[in-house]
Amino acid sequence: MKLIWKFNLVLSGIFLLAYVASAIVAYYVLQANAREEVLRTGRLMMEAASAARDYTTVHIKPLLETQLKYVFLPETIPAFAATEQFTELRKKHEDFGYKEATLNPTNPRDRASDWEADIVQVFRQSPTNKELIGERDTPTGRALYLARPIDVSSAACLVCHSTAEVAPKTMIDLYGSANGFGWKFQEVIGAQVVSVPMSVPIRRANETFRTFMLSLAFVFLATFVLLNVMLHMMVIRRVTRLAAIADQVSLGNLDAGEFKSKSKDEIGVLTEALARMKISLVQAMKMLE
Repeated sequence: MKLIWKFNLVLSGIFLLAYVASAIVAYYVLQANAREEVLRTGRLMMEAASAARDYTTVHIKPLLETQLKYVFLPETIPAFAATEQFTELRKKHEDFGYKEATLNPTNPRDRASDWEADIVQVFRQSPTNKELIGERDTPTGRALYLARPIDVSSAACLVCHSTAEVAPKTMIDLYGSANGFGWKFQEVIGAQVVSVPMSVPIRRANETFRTFMLSLAFVFLATFVLLNVMLHMMVIRRVTRLAAIADQVSLGNLDAGEFKSKSKDEIGVLTEALARMKISLVQAMKMLE
């Protein structure tokens, strides 16, 4: 096998291993970055929901205390305010979701679905766990969910949710007396659940991956070609010339050509050695004559 083919075989193997390794690393890094981007969006949504809850508690509810004696206003409930805020958001971004998933809610729309109820149970069984992250398939594609526990942290909540007998009559008139009672102080009763679609970040990550791999393939191909040209110019062509002259000399043709080289590299040293060998051979032939 010729030297150029051996060189190309080794070089191809090195490039193939490097290409595969680069593909694996790039894919997992881009996928991890896409997931981290989705998670940052989820945490931002969660903080926005918490801000809406706090604003309602501090600024809205005190302004409507008098009216609450005559009519129950859901807008004074932090959970209702946060949910309504994200309902408006979903009009433009329907793939995003926010829910105050509760096992025994006053408002039926807050009732936890099966998978949300499982999240609440996790928080109940692990009181120190303050955040849960996971992925699930939805009709619109893969989605990442971020959940945080909702517990009865204030005794004031029990005024409305301990028993129907002590709950405000205006609330009973609006929601009835069947749901939303029996809560206990410091009990985990639900979870804030944010859902963020992963399709767009994942698609961008895949597009970036394809672009990167195509660019890397072009770089490898260009490098492969340039190395072959360099090898031919600096090694193969010079070695081929030396081999041709040496072959003629070995057959007795002492006029085949001169071993000349201006280079001081290894091939240049070899050329000078062959030139000296040829001179010695010529002198030996003359002595024999």
